[in-house]
Order: sequence, then C-alpha cells, then structure tokens
Amino acid sequence: MWLIILAFAATIVTAIWYAKAENDKYMLKFLSLILWGTTIMVMVDHTLPFLMEGGGEFLEITTEATVLGFAMLIVALAVWNGALLLKDPKGVIYKRKSQ
Repeated sequence: MWLIILAFAATIVTAIWYAKAENDKYMLKFLSLILWGTTIMVMVDHTLPFLMEGGGEFLEITTEATVLGFAMLIVALAVWNGALLLKDPKGVIYKRKSQ
C-alpha cells in the first residue's frame, strides 16, 4: 500500500509542478524528486523479494502498510517544508533589506 500512496502523491505533485513550472517559487520540483526517489526505492524494495521468492504478494494491503505509506509521505513533506523554510521564497522569515 505504501507504494501506491507514494506513487499517487508523486504523480499529483509532478502534475502540479509541471503546470506551474515557469514559476517554481515553492520548490515543487524538489518535492517531486523526493517523492519519485522514494517511490523508486519502495518499488525496488518490493520487486527484489518478489523475484527472489518466486512470486507471492507484491503489494501489501494491510493497516501497517497504509500507516507506513502515510508516515513516509509525512517525512517527505517535512523535508520539503524544511528546505522551503530555508529558501524562504516570500522573505517572511529572513526580512530582506529594501534598496
């Protein structure tokens, strides 16, 4: 389930970023890269055991897997939020001197 949650979030963020690509003030490209990187990592994590064990369950549809998917999404959003606060695109945290 965590693969589905992360892939869905990555797709939505990529579509929003692409629609507003000329003015990427809120670093949606960075969030998109974080989410796609995590999705690829989870895909590899699911694919290798599936191939090595000769089949079985590829997608976990359990409560724990759902909670883990949302927890990973929250961590990705927290990292993006931290980077956004450091960049401060609107100059709210770090007041810029007017010239």
